[in-house]
Amino acid sequence: MKIAAIDIGLKRIGVAVSPDGKVVFPKDAILRKNRNQAARDVDAFLKEWEIDRLIVGVPKGGSSEAEMTRRVEHFISLLAYANEVIYQDEYGSSAEAKERMQGVVKQKRDGRIDSIAAQIILERYLERCTQES
Repeated sequence: MKIAAIDIGLKRIGVAVSPDGKVVFPKDAILRKNRNQAARDVDAFLKEWEIDRLIVGVPKGGSSEAEMTRRVEHFISLLAYANEVIYQDEYGSSAEAKERMQGVVKQKRDGRIDSIAAQIILERYLERCTQES
């Protein structure tokens, strides 16, 4: 089963893929000019990789949880993706991504941090699945 994760931001959407449910690879982030273009680009990515399950990062806890969850769910509703969608807590994934990348890359706005955050979200999901089975 091929699984992907996305970390939806206002400027970029981080993406990561697990072709086998074990190893997770960050991919190039999707730049977001507007939500319709971003939804088309995410759909194209999901189709290209033949993704069976999509893991979507949502913030749990914090004052803006309800608003951000609503925005993420609205974005997902724009996708033509018909397979399974699972929401996964993304709390701290961006900070952890910045830590992982420290000294490796200057903090550029090229989306690498966003895709590393998506990788962390997917790794957490796979770890949870392993613990539950």
